[in-house]
Amino acid sequence: MSRALSQVEMEPVYGFFHYLAYVLYGMFFRGETFGLEHLPRQGAFLIAANHASFLDPPFIGCQVSRQIAYFARKTLWKPGFASWWLDTVGTIPVDRDGGQDVSAIKRVLKALKEDKGLILFPEGTRSPDGQLKEPKAGVGLIACRAQVPVIPARIYGSFTAYGKGQPLRLGTPVTVVFGPPLAPAIYDNPADGKERYQLASQRIFARIASLQPPPVVVI
Repeated sequence: MSRALSQVEMEPVYGFFHYLAYVLYGMFFRGETFGLEHLPRQGAFLIAANHASFLDPPFIGCQVSRQIAYFARKTLWKPGFASWWLDTVGTIPVDRDGGQDVSAIKRVLKALKEDKGLILFPEGTRSPDGQLKEPKAGVGLIACRAQVPVIPARIYGSFTAYGKGQPLRLGTPVTVVFGPPLAPAIYDNPADGKERYQLASQRIFARIASLQPPPVVVI
């Protein structure tokens, strides 16, 4: 099934917004997408990506032909439409200021046990200048506990298109690159002790940083 028609297998509200994001990306931010063959067709998985813009979650997610879950800070749950929409599309609230959010981790592990996918941003928040920042331990913690494949992804152009403190620039190409899956044995080493989760995050983020669009072939 093509990505453009995959919404029929998703929950209705999620499928509608997945299609909308796919259309908006194609109309106003059409870049290139590479590595779609690395995305699992079944089973639980994590996508770990760099984060430079509010555009990153929908534009990475709309390339994935399966329904996936997202994190969002708890403060976004406002009375009315916002809370309804976030809950309906399966967003997981996280308390970014309260240390380790146990309830969010439990919801993530439950989703992964149900063979779902989840997108995470190791940097924790948007980059203020579009450059890669140091990863936090959270992604490593979740990946090590879940023991599922991690798909590294890198998005290019989103900071220029709508970066922190920047105006929205329609017509800016946004490119998404997916890398080969990382098995748990690659990113996780229980012998790392107290540094286990931070080192796992760093190994995952190193793969993200290494992703580059294929070179342009001039004929």
